[in-house]
Amino acid sequence: MEKTCDRVQSPMEEWYKEELAYIHDVGFSDCALKSAPGILEILEPHQIRDGLVLDLGCGSGILTEALTNAGYRVLGVDISESMLSIARRRAPDADFILGYLFQIDIPPCNAVITVGECFNYLFDPDGDRAGMVHLCDRIYKGLSAGGLLIFDIAEPG
Repeated sequence: MEKTCDRVQSPMEEWYKEELAYIHDVGFSDCALKSAPGILEILEPHQIRDGLVLDLGCGSGILTEALTNAGYRVLGVDISESMLSIARRRAPDADFILGYLFQIDIPPCNAVITVGECFNYLFDPDGDRAGMVHLCDRIYKGLSAGGLLIFDIAEPG
């Protein structure tokens, strides 16, 4: 499922080239690594075992790999082609789309997961309050009945 979406280029695309993608993968992977067991524990009691799980802002695919290893069908989305290149090697059983979270179409799915504080990347005109409301509305419409949105955010302190 190699697709891209039509969108305005985000500043993030200019920053996450090959070198920074490598640094991010090697030096900042703890969040995804440490959150994977807890996310799997959240999905299980909600009986989300089939259907699509969307890993929004999948980065280098650490969480995507954990989800595919647990038997989930996963679609990873990231704005950086360099990050997706690492993710494709790490999680070859997943599908990936190059896309910007504030502009991609949310496919029908049973869960949307976004860790690594993707909702905090409010650095451009799409990432304002209206953009977040629009994104959450699209996620809600894409989720099946009983579906879950699992996310993290950073806040002061």
